[in-house]
Amino acid sequence: VQLQASGGGLVQPGGSLKLSCASSGSILGTYAIAWIRQVPGKEREGVACITTPDLNYTYYRDSVKGRFTIARDDAKDTVLLEMNNLKPEDTAVYYCATAAWCTVGVGRDQLDALGSWGQGTQVTVSS
Repeated sequence: VQLQASGGGLVQPGGSLKLSCASSGSILGTYAIAWIRQVPGKEREGVACITTPDLNYTYYRDSVKGRFTIARDDAKDTVLLEMNNLKPEDTAVYYCATAAWCTVGVGRDQLDALGSWGQGTQVTVSS
C-alpha cells in the first residue's frame, strides 16, 4: 500500500489549503487514516486522524483544533485535510498514513499506530 499526499503550496498567514490523500489501490476505506507533519530537524507530529468509515470519528492535535478538518471523500476514495487560518508554525511537509487506531490528541503515541506512508507535500505559510 502506498499513499500519496498532494495539495500543498505557499500561502500567507490566515490563508487556506486543502490537502488530499490517495492510495495506489483504492483501499483507504479499509483503514483509519492519519495526517502527520514534519519540519526538518524536528520530530514528526500527528495532526489529525479519522477512524474507519463505519464510525468516521475524528481527532486533532490541540494546536489545529477549530482550524483543520479531516474528512473522507468516499466517492474518490481520498481523505482530505482542510486547513484554514494557517499560521507560520504550520509550515512543514505533510504526510498521510494508514493507522491501526486513532489516539485522542493525536500525540506521540499516534506515531506508534502508523502503517503505510507515502510521499509528502510541502506546506509553507509565509508572508
